[in-house]
Amino acid sequence: MWPLIGIAIVVAGFAIRANPLAVVVAAAFGSGLGAGMAVPDIIAALGKAFHQNRYVSVPWLLLPVIGLMERGGLGEAATALIQRTRSATASRILLIYLAFRQITAALGLTQIAGHAQSVRPLIAPMVEAAVVRDDPAIDEAGRNRAKAMAAATDNVGIFFGEDIFLAIASILLIKGFLEGAGILVEPLQLSVWAIPTALAAFAVHGLRLWRMGRR
Repeated sequence: MWPLIGIAIVVAGFAIRANPLAVVVAAAFGSGLGAGMAVPDIIAALGKAFHQNRYVSVPWLLLPVIGLMERGGLGEAATALIQRTRSATASRILLIYLAFRQITAALGLTQIAGHAQSVRPLIAPMVEAAVVRDDPAIDEAGRNRAKAMAAATDNVGIFFGEDIFLAIASILLIKGFLEGAGILVEPLQLSVWAIPTALAAFAVHGLRLWRMGRR
């Protein structure tokens, strides 16, 4: 059970709001040492994972693009559009984005949206503009709750939508784990049974968005 100490390190690190990168590295070392690995072997494993994971370099390509978009006034343009459109409430904007995120994730298009790509430069400013328009007296805490709900909507959409796609890492992980426990399932079965879970998540989060709009 000692390799599971990495989970405890992650929980404790995020609870005290430590640097996420430091927490993850500390958790990797904790699990590695718990499994009896030598320090050079742990470093080699981290280096191999970093080298093989091609998505590690994506943020470095993405950040300049987002910076140029924001400098060009994308957030301001989105805010002005929402202020002119009375029917575009915060809950409706996020409900549409939730549906978009789930459907595209179910098709395997997990990288076309996200916190950096869409929430920060576009969705959050639109939601904030909508709540300020509908409630001019809203305070800073209220604005932050609305922006947090925008980020949460992205999380729910991708988390419960991606398992519908067959060739996704989470499906292969579930299949491998169940096979290790002697339970044989096909990836198609897992994908099919992810559909009602995604629909339930859409309904539950949709209710949360409706309550936010009412509030």
